[in-house]
Amino acid sequence: MPVISRSTDIEGVRLFESPVFPDDRGYFQELYNQAAFRDAGLDISWVQDNISCSRQNVVRGLHYQLGRPQAKLVRVLRGAVIDYAVDLRRSSPTFGKHVAMKLKEGDGRALLVPVGFAHGFVSLEENTVMMYKVSDVHHPAGERTLLWNDPALQIVWPFKANEAILSAKDLAGSPLETAETYP
Repeated sequence: MPVISRSTDIEGVRLFESPVFPDDRGYFQELYNQAAFRDAGLDISWVQDNISCSRQNVVRGLHYQLGRPQAKLVRVLRGAVIDYAVDLRRSSPTFGKHVAMKLKEGDGRALLVPVGFAHGFVSLEENTVMMYKVSDVHHPAGERTLLWNDPALQIVWPFKANEAILSAKDLAGSPLETAETYP
């Protein structure tokens, strides 16, 4: 069965759905097939796969890279998240807007976060495992973090702010007003 591509409220951010085959043993799913994704409109050369495991209420992000930006194809292997893609393209009519998408284990969904966007998520369950395909390797000199709770972003997080678990880097992110962005 083919991969299905769906648009979101922001041009470039796309949701891909792959068939999941459940049976009495569990389920089977093909996570990535280059030809199937290309046929669904995604023709990106992926150079690296990353994985993260997070406790409930962990916020990772909102991350992006300048100089050597990365497109990301993200999916949940265990647990559930709300995933966020924030448009940082100053020339875009949706600059500063975001897409929020719930992804969970076994749903067959993967979200494309294209170049020009900050990416982050919040873990909704203990030991949530996320997988990221990225189009370029990590480039520390270009790494940037957008402030996760900047009111200008109008992101509604699914918890009270004091329940968020963040790294020092994510707590020190830049607000949209002063963040380095894309043209």
